[in-house]
Amino acid sequence: MAGDFRPVDRDGLVAHLAERITALPGRLRVIVDGAPPAGPVTLARAVADRLRSTGRDALAVDVDDFLRPASVRLELGRTDPDMFLDGWLDEPALRREVLAPMAACGTGRVLPRLRDAERDRAFRDDPVPLGAGGVVVLAGGRLLGRGLPADLTVHLRMSRAALDRRLDPGQAWTAAAFDRYAQEGDPGGYADVLVMADHPDRPAFRER
Repeated sequence: MAGDFRPVDRDGLVAHLAERITALPGRLRVIVDGAPPAGPVTLARAVADRLRSTGRDALAVDVDDFLRPASVRLELGRTDPDMFLDGWLDEPALRREVLAPMAACGTGRVLPRLRDAERDRAFRDDPVPLGAGGVVVLAGGRLLGRGLPADLTVHLRMSRAALDRRLDPGQAWTAAAFDRYAQEGDPGGYADVLVMADHPDRPAFRER
């Protein structure tokens, strides 16, 4: 019900998520899921900054830096919604390089970026070491419902009408994929924190 949602500003949401993460022990994997206009990467970076200001190791990772090679993800064309939803993400690499290292028995060494999608070539980044209480905040779209291991999940819900208004014109074709993801994948049902983000600067959230 709408009354269950707590309105906040963006800074309030950042503070709340940082506080919730701080209350959890050990290495943590946090997922912030949402379409680009909802600002998942911006939110993840702000949360990571807040955590680092308290002395806790934290790294924000943009899922768009872990896409499959162009020859694979674009084999059905550059604007295929189904392929965008199901075939663009290099999920094995994401698990291997970002999420597995942050398991209790992992190395804590996280690769911040894998592939430059625009140039279609690998980055040459070194893994970033995160300490025993480190946090990786993985951010981007269409992440929930895949069984990715996470200790806290956040979904930024944006209506189709808001997506149509706010998506960059060159990315307008992705609205159909995000709409299918919302309808069939029910990411809000997976999320520990559901955020209504039609107006990203004036969100409201509900916790599970």
